[in-house]
Amino acid sequence: MASAAPKFAIERNAQPVPVADRAKLLADPGFGRVFTDHMAVVRYSDAKGWHDAKITARKPLSLDPAAAVLHYAQEIFEGLKAYRLADGGMAMFRPDANARRFRASAERLAMPQISEETFLESIRQLVQIDRDWFPTVEGGSLYIRPFMFASEVFLGVKPSSEYLYLVIISPVGGYFKSGAPAVSLWISQNYTRAAPGGTGAAKCGGNYASSLVAQAEATKHGCDQVVFLDAAEHKWVEELGGMNVFFVFNDGSLQTPPLSGTILPGITRESLMTLARAEGLTVREEPYSIDQWRSDAQSGRLTEAFACGTAAVVTPIGSVKSPDGAFTIGAGGPGQTTLRIKQKLVDIQRGVGADPYGWVSRIG
Repeated sequence: MASAAPKFAIERNAQPVPVADRAKLLADPGFGRVFTDHMAVVRYSDAKGWHDAKITARKPLSLDPAAAVLHYAQEIFEGLKAYRLADGGMAMFRPDANARRFRASAERLAMPQISEETFLESIRQLVQIDRDWFPTVEGGSLYIRPFMFASEVFLGVKPSSEYLYLVIISPVGGYFKSGAPAVSLWISQNYTRAAPGGTGAAKCGGNYASSLVAQAEATKHGCDQVVFLDAAEHKWVEELGGMNVFFVFNDGSLQTPPLSGTILPGITRESLMTLARAEGLTVREEPYSIDQWRSDAQSGRLTEAFACGTAAVVTPIGSVKSPDGAFTIGAGGPGQTTLRIKQKLVDIQRGVGADPYGWVSRIG
């Protein structure tokens, strides 16, 4: 049973990054390599529940070599962003959805569920104290990484009795380094991301660790990302290494693989479906085979495809490669539907467009 939100003690960093050095870092932060001065920490034990909540200086952690996470991989995380609004304020996009997914991941990994109130308050407090770290690069944001892991010192296969929940922030620019208008995908034929009954619907590190060899294979073949097929028949498109995927057809309809326990229920994915349906577009959640993908691209029935996620937002897919050959989608660049729906999403996230769904959560 999740406990109520504790009060966070504030322990300011006595040695923050100097202002001039921070400005240099923020001019070109890249993605996931620059970090702010503070972090949020909450401890858990079976005896005390959630306790000792604080915002403190970001620093290395001290772990016993027998910490359970190092041996049995009880670990989950989330990813969300804080955006600068047109009036100079800041806001997060659907953090309540991240809180709910974090709790679902905890349940799947036999971990204690932190309350949504604690999750949200830890992020609000941290963004407030490190708000000066917002990047100056165009399209920049604060990428927020809440995570939790088993910290009990014990060698045995059982749920840990102690956990650490933390939040760190990374000022970021664009996710993909190439700057190309569309990304290329490699179809993994030797590896699968998840299987029925596994952890595919949870956001845990093991899912991403198992995708790395396939991603390396994609890079070797000159592709930006890997796309995984289902584990049972190895014919149905599921998702990319870290993103959901959509297909756009010449009748204006969209399709995305259905959630079946093997695909992460993306918050960006759900938001895009809502926006597309509000435009009157048909959106299907149905299986789509790799053979059909190739056939539809070659015939012109498929006009666009795009990947989506918190980090990459909406990214057009231009080409797909495999040992069986390659095919191009549309003209190989961004399509009109992709760009239009992306703009609607970004406008809401940054407070430029109307937010009829109450997705934007203002900070301060």
